Amino acid sequence: MAKEPRIAATTVDEYLSALPDDVRTMLEKLRKTIKQAAPDAEELISYKIPGYKQNGYVIFFAAFKEHCSLVPVDKEVQQMFAKELEGYKINNYTVHFTVQNPLPAALVKKIVKMKLKKNAEKALKKKK
Repeated sequence: MAKEPRIAATTVDEYLSALPDDVRTMLEKLRKTIKQAAPDAEELISYKIPGYKQNGYVIFFAAFKEHCSLVPVDKEVQQMFAKELEGYKINNYTVHFTVQNPLPAALVKKIVKMKLKKNAEKALKKKK
């Protein structure tokens, strides 16, 4: 699969450039999907992995030796999409996937949009 980058990346481009071609290509598609679903989200490196923030953390992704992970930072969001996530290993807050079994773009968009909605609702409550 992929090796974690040895040098901590400071940008998502740096993070992706350190990965094998097949993994990088898959994660670039995932990145594009996330940006389409959350065009106003801030892209960042946090916890040494790529992430997106808008009214709080939205989602992260990462490459590891045996798999890649999508981290919605919200157990409830994962539970909402449990049926659609069947066939993927879920470990705590992460969904594991591989180049051979990538996450469908439509599902990623739904997860991101739901997380954006929850973050917006939470931010609105804080303002009141």
